[in-house]
Amino acid sequence: MISLNHYLAVGAILFVLGVLGIFINRRNVILMLMAIELILLAVNINLVAFSAFLGDLAGQVMAMFVLTVAAAEAAIGLAILVIFFRRRGSIAVDQVNRMRG
Repeated sequence: MISLNHYLAVGAILFVLGVLGIFINRRNVILMLMAIELILLAVNINLVAFSAFLGDLAGQVMAMFVLTVAAAEAAIGLAILVIFFRRRGSIAVDQVNRMRG
């Protein structure tokens, strides 16, 4: 039987992979966005696991809000990347400091 500890272990592994993805990969913005999505997925797994364990729907409702924020983050992040690529011809993180408002 799968217990709460199993879900928490999977969530912790995904969270660590997301954090490592951000710190190890400093050049590709798309991979950094994917690492952020992994972190948000780990949070969702923990929210739903605790919600099911406690018999309360609040964690599942909160997970839906996190999914909404993740979708908005992905859409806005990719839109910024497209505009940045059109202007600079590359999506290297090193060139982001050259952006002007």
